[in-house]
Amino acid sequence: MTLVSPLENINTKGQFGDSEGKNENDLLKISEIKNLLIIQIVQYKNSSVSFEGIDIDGLKLKNDPLTVVSNVNTRIMWNGPKNWFLVSTKKDLIKNVLYKFKDIDIDFAVTDLSHSRAIIEIEGRETMEVLKKGCPFNFDKLKKNNSINSTFNGIAFTI
Repeated sequence: MTLVSPLENINTKGQFGDSEGKNENDLLKISEIKNLLIIQIVQYKNSSVSFEGIDIDGLKLKNDPLTVVSNVNTRIMWNGPKNWFLVSTKKDLIKNVLYKFKDIDIDFAVTDLSHSRAIIEIEGRETMEVLKKGCPFNFDKLKKNNSINSTFNGIAFTI
């Protein structure tokens, strides 16, 4: 199966805005990171199975609010109680994830969201200022290995 970005048909490349005569280092670079596996893992409310021992690509699911565990290829973000997003460069990791949950599939839902989510990267000196202007979250409180769910100018996003 080929992963197709949700932005595949509307992505436009080029320089936009007031970029003429500006230092290249002062401009923001906005790009989509493609060919990622994006999975949502949810444990059903009535489930009594422990998720503590579940290992995915060397990472354990944690039910601590706003936490992220990661390695070189994979990142697991807490998205809500017993709810996680997994993002990985290993597209075949979904087979491993489905295998892990096959015996306890009555307790967990695993959904591939790769076709309906986009990962956007914003680079540049003023990235934090742009995010602060469009989002109600206090980015000064954001620490390493934390995640947030918020809105940016009315668009729901996760950091």
